[in-house]
Amino acid sequence: MAIIITDECINCGACEPECPNNAIYEGGIEWSMLDGTTLEGDYVLEGGRSVKVDAKQSPVSDDFYYIVPDKCTECVGFHEEPQCAAVCPVDCCVPDPDRTESEEVLLGRKERLHL
Repeated sequence: MAIIITDECINCGACEPECPNNAIYEGGIEWSMLDGTTLEGDYVLEGGRSVKVDAKQSPVSDDFYYIVPDKCTECVGFHEEPQCAAVCPVDCCVPDPDRTESEEVLLGRKERLHL
């Protein structure tokens, strides 16, 4: 499952530099699939929508840091545990109960993001 940042976030930013996929953004900041990846061309998001990898997307949150689910691998293939959760001082980086994903799915996403 992807990790989410709850509304208990204090906007300290400790999580952002720890993400190996550049999946974490400050609230209100646009994101793209290209940020921190080796992607080229188009990318199909989980909902089936195809986007240009460098196209800016709307922020997931305007108020606090957020994680782009299509870029989150829970650090599988990089670290033993999600690094955002490991460094969060208020424990607001938690598994998303609405997105259960197997290790195989997370490893596949990692491979797609980092050719």
